[in-house]
Amino acid sequence: MHPTRRTAMSGMLRVGAALALAVSLGGAGPAPGRWVGAWAASQQIPEPHNALDPAELTEATLRQVVRVTAGGPQIRVRLSNAFGTEPLRFRAVHVARPVAVGSPRIDPATDRAVTFGGRREVTVPAGADYLSDPVAFAVRPLERIAISVELPAAPARQTSHPGSRTTSWTLRGRHAAAADLPGAKGVAHWYQLSGVDVPAARRSAAIVTFGDSITDGYGVGPDRDERWPDFLAERLQADPRTRHFSVLNHGIGGNRLLRDGTGPNALARFDRDVLAQAGVTHLVILEGVNDLGVLTRDAPASPEAQAAMVQDLIGAYRQMIARARVRGIKVIGATIMPFAGSGYYHPPPETEASRQAVNAWIRAPGNFDGVIDFDAVMRDPARPDRLRAEYDVGDGLHPSIAGYRAMAAAVPLTLFTR
Repeated sequence: MHPTRRTAMSGMLRVGAALALAVSLGGAGPAPGRWVGAWAASQQIPEPHNALDPAELTEATLRQVVRVTAGGPQIRVRLSNAFGTEPLRFRAVHVARPVAVGSPRIDPATDRAVTFGGRREVTVPAGADYLSDPVAFAVRPLERIAISVELPAAPARQTSHPGSRTTSWTLRGRHAAAADLPGAKGVAHWYQLSGVDVPAARRSAAIVTFGDSITDGYGVGPDRDERWPDFLAERLQADPRTRHFSVLNHGIGGNRLLRDGTGPNALARFDRDVLAQAGVTHLVILEGVNDLGVLTRDAPASPEAQAAMVQDLIGAYRQMIARARVRGIKVIGATIMPFAGSGYYHPPPETEASRQAVNAWIRAPGNFDGVIDFDAVMRDPARPDRLRAEYDVGDGLHPSIAGYRAMAAAVPLTLFTR
């Protein structure tokens, strides 16, 4: 065959293979120029006990594993210096397939260098995220990928998602393409990494689950992928009507709607964690339990303070609904689950009345575009101000793994298909 024809045929075969992969992933081929989020994590300043020693990020490699919830023939990686106070240089970034869960080993045959404007290194400004060029690295839904970065110097202030429930690995030296990292330190946090996107097929769309530690997966063991959004992603992929949806988990442990706590308050992070995500069409909001709990955690609250809290929470919901709808995003409200059995918050009857008032507003037609009644599913029928025993991790506040499964099973998939 003539060399020119051979090259043309090779190119046609590569394009055909990419299109075939896209079709097998539930779409009709990539839509030109469109991307959709496949994995994401909310960013914050890590607490001192969750931050790495700067020496561990100086002339060092950081390898992190994520599980994507959408597939495609390419990916692009989003690095983050959102809370940094100085520009942060990444000397190299690589992606590969991990060999085993909970291990830093990768298959070197799958390793690909990531570029930024055609260059293999990039400096991310303080306060910014940075998208990579498309990488020819095909992925399937629910597949894990390893992302390795080399840092010549530690960030002046770290940007992190402490609740990764997934092991990351650090090792001094330049090892981004190494098949293994012998002697590496494992930590269950993510750092300087905020997202992975794939080219959008014709119907591709992302669902953001926006919340606190219940969405972030408190109680889930490392490398288990047993948060309720994980189970929801598996349900969506198992159903031909919904497998074109990905799930982006934007929960932060301890998060509140109205005040900063562990991470910025929900309204402050809303633009970055919802509106800036690629391909979002639906938003599920499960927030408010920490606002209610903190109000009376250390001292009783007056009836006036309780009433003000209810109105302030409703006001925050209204703000998020309005901002999302402007972007064409459907907003689904999730009722706040009972927590009277919590030893951390020990809520009085007045707090339970406030929870009921907020939930009544969430359920009322017209406020949200849809409702997931987690309260009805998770409460104890005999003591409706408490979690069912089998769904309680043991602290009266957070669900067990069975509880997370029940939450995902309770989500009506028609919320996303109608």
